[in-house]
Amino acid sequence: MTPAPRTAPSLLGALVVLVLDFGLLALGVGGLDPFMRHPRALALFASWLIATPVLALLRPVRSRDLVAARPDRLVLLTLLLIPMFTPALSALGERRHLWLLAGGAALRWGGVALSVAGLALRIAAMRQLGSRFSPLPSVQRDHALETGGLYGFVRHPGYLGAFAFELGVVLAFGSAATLPLVLLMGLAIGRRVATEEGLLEERFGGDFRGYRARVGGFVPRLRSGRGSTGNP
Repeated sequence: MTPAPRTAPSLLGALVVLVLDFGLLALGVGGLDPFMRHPRALALFASWLIATPVLALLRPVRSRDLVAARPDRLVLLTLLLIPMFTPALSALGERRHLWLLAGGAALRWGGVALSVAGLALRIAAMRQLGSRFSPLPSVQRDHALETGGLYGFVRHPGYLGAFAFELGVVLAFGSAATLPLVLLMGLAIGRRVATEEGLLEERFGGDFRGYRARVGGFVPRLRSGRGSTGNP
């Protein structure tokens, strides 16, 4: 059972994150009144109101019984800060009419939908991993490859969700000025994945190599395969 005292700090942390996200996004769109009249900004923030506390509560109390870990704090900081500032910067790009993308409302609402889908995928992946979810690349003593579920379709559904969220936010505001942030996010994810998969190959050897041969990293392959990396 998850210890009860952990719930309140988790929700408090989620509230702090939401206040910060709200303030940044409101600044990006030009203030509180423009924010309240911006339906796409409201839709994005509504999805954060649901997803942020859910993600906070799903973070498990993890065992410290690690057999291998390769912390890369620069990558972790990149993966935290880029999604935090992208919505505000994208909204500012739209407000200043910086390199607006073609596609009109269809593209922008499609971006909102992609962002929400990315959050949902991230939540589902974290829920499936449970105590094996880690913000840093690591392997626990009782770590096991998991069969079935999302990880039978792609090896890194959590990172796929994070990237979809990032791209969706940029498209939701329609300014190409923040597309470089999407590229930077992709590079950080790629480096993180390489580190994690190196750890997993060292721990599981042929089992992981077979899983990697069957299941695509971010795009499902035609041949079915089942398994889990145990990381997002």
